[in-house]
Amino acid sequence: MAKDIFSVSEVNNYINGMFENDFMLKNICIKGEISNITFHTSGHIYFTLKDEDSCIAGVMFRGNRAKGLTFPIKTGDKVNVSGRIGVYNAAGKYQIYATSFEQAGLGELYQRYEELKKEFEEMGMFDESYKRPIPRFSTKIGVVTAETGAAIHDIITTSTRRNPHIEIILYPSLVQGAGAAPSIVRGIETLDELDLDVIIVGRGGGSIEDLWAFNEEEVARAVFNAKTPIISAVGHEVDYTICDFVADKRAATPTAAAEMAVFEYDILRDSMINIESRLDNAFARSLDATKAMLDVYKNRLGALSPTNQLTQLMLRLSDINNRLDNAITIKLNETRHRLENDASKLDLLSPAKKLSSGFSYVVDDSGRNVTKASSLNVGDDITVYFSEGKVLSRINKIEE
Repeated sequence: MAKDIFSVSEVNNYINGMFENDFMLKNICIKGEISNITFHTSGHIYFTLKDEDSCIAGVMFRGNRAKGLTFPIKTGDKVNVSGRIGVYNAAGKYQIYATSFEQAGLGELYQRYEELKKEFEEMGMFDESYKRPIPRFSTKIGVVTAETGAAIHDIITTSTRRNPHIEIILYPSLVQGAGAAPSIVRGIETLDELDLDVIIVGRGGGSIEDLWAFNEEEVARAVFNAKTPIISAVGHEVDYTICDFVADKRAATPTAAAEMAVFEYDILRDSMINIESRLDNAFARSLDATKAMLDVYKNRLGALSPTNQLTQLMLRLSDINNRLDNAITIKLNETRHRLENDASKLDLLSPAKKLSSGFSYVVDDSGRNVTKASSLNVGDDITVYFSEGKVLSRINKIEE
């Protein structure tokens, strides 16, 4: 007996037709919690609607957003979704094609998240006074994350690009599902004993369920109690976990965490070279200034030394002696010149000079000079002096 053989498309079309002909599935309202919501660039919204035991995929097309979505929907929201159940033939899965969303309160996980956040905040575990600074020049960093995946790849790539000499120690841990929280705690406690500069705790993005391990109390307390500064890098920029608030620093992504933890080696090297050059120049200028000052002090001390003082006094004494010698010489020359003038004048007045010119003079017997004939008497003895001798004579006759 021959079997009827159908293609996959035929089966999916048949099932889709069943859904379309089912009155209840054509216009249905489902209550659940929003998860894995994605706002596509096309304008469509893709999401998962779940409860405690099950989940169903869903999509709201762009044309229904204006009327069907009147509030900023997000992961964790409890909603009532109206629409129809249909089959997405290309994937062979059924989903709800939403025409409207209605708020029904926060989801249980999101509500638990808010309760934990409030509890830890009231305990002071988010307080800035407990935050430790991230070392500026870390050389050894620890990473608590899955050993495969984008997070560790991004951290290693970014870190080694910034500093090829960085040492990275990975503790491979579970990051979601059962056992993830204890695994993350063991990773933090293990790396905290290795005397590292900083620890990065994180993973890539995901739904609130995927990230839930980082909201657990035991993880938050392990981060808070660690001696090593911790950077939390959980999810994407829009994702916040309890771990982010407790950590010393929160990074939007694992890449951003690596940029916070690892300094740029080339920039530091260039900076050090520049500082070294500036120090050398400053030292050279200081040395030159000190040498110049020493020369000034040396000259001052040389001027004040006993030897220099004695030399200066000897120079002054020599100068005074020279000046005195010059003054005496000038005085002697002046005196000699004056004496010569006086001698010339005396020579002109000298009797010997006059006698040598043919003159003579007469003295009486008492030696007095005779200038008048009337001062003599007949019979007086006189002496007549000439230039070559004298004549003794007696007055025989006096004529007026």
